[in-house]
Amino acid sequence: MRATIGALRRTFNRLEVSSRGMFALVDRGSCFAGTLFELALAADRAYMLAAEDGPTVALSEANCGLYPTLQGSSRLVQRFAADAGRAGALRAMCGSPIAAARALELGLVTAAPDDIDWNDELRIAIEERTSFSPDALTGLEQNLRFGGGESMATRIFGRLSAWQNWIFSRPNAVGEQGALKVFGTGKKPRFDWTRV
Repeated sequence: MRATIGALRRTFNRLEVSSRGMFALVDRGSCFAGTLFELALAADRAYMLAAEDGPTVALSEANCGLYPTLQGSSRLVQRFAADAGRAGALRAMCGSPIAAARALELGLVTAAPDDIDWNDELRIAIEERTSFSPDALTGLEQNLRFGGGESMATRIFGRLSAWQNWIFSRPNAVGEQGALKVFGTGKKPRFDWTRV
């Protein structure tokens, strides 16, 4: 059991230091409860379908520190900017199904579009993310994932690696057609979309 928990903890931590954008889509037929809800908490954004027959999410004791983040606390605590009181209040809801409107109100999901808006909301979110330079997007994601308390690991992944190695030294920023080179000229930068 310890080996499985350790493997899951490392997997969730590796997702958080990934240079890829991650969206969790809580749709009909999905299962985001307990351990699997950690995936939604680790993602950059979580979209949950708001419909009468829509999905629900559920918290469990597993979300209260079984899989600590690189900061050393639970993803619930980190989600609310290290507000342990807010995470403690959510702990009382463990085991109860939470519908989309309530999950949005509690701050457990980013957005809760209905059936009519679901496809458009997702399309716009994906288009928004892909409009960034891949290197700048990497830095943005790392900084968003490591809010709240800091540790040596979050300093490395959230600041040093992201900004110094992935952004300011890449052609997308400092190349001849990079964003920093053409800033203020009225020209659009040309990005190398194959880089991460």
